Amino acid sequence: MEFAIRPYHPTDLYSLYTICLRTADSGRDATALYRDPELMGHLFAAPYAVAEPDLCFILTADGTPSGYVLGTRDTETFTRWCAAAWFPALRARYPLPAPDDVSPDARAIRDIHRGEPGHPEIIVDYPAHLHIDILPVGQGQGLGRRMMETFLDRLRALGVPGVHLGVGKRNPGAIQFYERMGFQPVIDADTWIGFGMRLAA
Repeated sequence: MEFAIRPYHPTDLYSLYTICLRTADSGRDATALYRDPELMGHLFAAPYAVAEPDLCFILTADGTPSGYVLGTRDTETFTRWCAAAWFPALRARYPLPAPDDVSPDARAIRDIHRGEPGHPEIIVDYPAHLHIDILPVGQGQGLGRRMMETFLDRLRALGVPGVHLGVGKRNPGAIQFYERMGFQPVIDADTWIGFGMRLAA
């Protein structure tokens, strides 16, 4: 099987949704958890590709999209863009669920209405943030490191001083991966860890 990492193209948008859903359960397939298969992509993949396509890279396996790394160079600016251009249409499409609805769909819809919470204590030193997801076909072959290096090199070329990300504590493999990449823990929350990396100017 031949793997390649290439820039995002608008025709990849559907694949972003698919990959996001199939890795949304702490790296495992979340297809069975959600009635609406688009919700995870609305939150964690598509807005980045739409807002900053130059910071979206696709992993292909024999030409088929099988992973991505994407993000924003400036979390504060991206948050404002989402509030103005991304979330309003989604809020009209997805009314708030009943208070007693605790389904995964309901939680995701509440996140859409809440918007990007942001973490000011991180973005001062690590203004960029990212998401990386790879389907099983591309795992365990060093491709995650190559994808991350592609993304970080792009941030360095843009002069971004630092980048952060969040990972759930139920995903120890991802935690170890980020630590090996040189990320340092900067937030230790109940269910997730925030990692940061300073980038050379």
